[in-house]
Amino acid sequence: MKCQKCQKEVFLPFKCPYCGDYFCSEHRLPENHECPRIEQARTPKEPIQPILVQKQRPYEYTISYASTQLKRGKIHFSGKEIKHLAIAALLVIGVGLSLGLFSNPSYIDYVMLATFTIILTASFFLHEMAHKIVAQREGLWAEFRLILISAMLTLISILSPLFKIISPGAVMVAGSADMKSMGKTSIAGPVTNIVLSTVFLAGTFLFPQQISILALAAFFNAWIALFNLIPFGILDGFKVFQWSKKNWVLTFTPSLILTIISYQRIPAILF
Repeated sequence: MKCQKCQKEVFLPFKCPYCGDYFCSEHRLPENHECPRIEQARTPKEPIQPILVQKQRPYEYTISYASTQLKRGKIHFSGKEIKHLAIAALLVIGVGLSLGLFSNPSYIDYVMLATFTIILTASFFLHEMAHKIVAQREGLWAEFRLILISAMLTLISILSPLFKIISPGAVMVAGSADMKSMGKTSIAGPVTNIVLSTVFLAGTFLFPQQISILALAAFFNAWIALFNLIPFGILDGFKVFQWSKKNWVLTFTPSLILTIISYQRIPAILF
């Protein structure tokens, strides 16, 4: 979207709460874009916080931006967010357990299946919570929300023997954020998965008797990091690349190496 004042393309535009137009960070304040309702802006009011507004269809949202930020460092969860997290957890657990639905029951190790499901669910939510924690520490509004089409695809994955996708929702971020804040928020998720992948991969050498589950967990986390760091579209990598190409390289390279090595460590038969 373009700034109404300077026509600059803006990734996260700011909506003026007085005239309703959208502006870049430089012109977001009423006095900087010659707001026709600037007199209202000069009247003392309660600070306006970013809010989430639900549209007609469920799980589709639009963010209203304001110039104030939340208190830095305060990590909190709303009641609605907890409900969305609970539903997302059930969907992810369903995908993990579904790996045993299409296997020969005589070859299934149910302890391994349950363990991998727990790792799968934890890895997904640690990725999302890393985004949330960093965003809120930056003073931004950040909450997890289900996304209708993504939740449906995750549900289909439970019933499909081949098609598997785990993306029931994502952390929504709003507020007065510069490129550095968005870059730090975006890189937090992939870095979390890189750390987890490294730990699980090290475990394949320390505990060779558990190589199947550990190698698969290492590969899963490395792949999440690698995919999300692709510098394209709405993926984390696009915002990280815009913020710092050096930091993008420092995260993309190990995620690629970990993906290759952990894949090679996975035994031919898992269940």
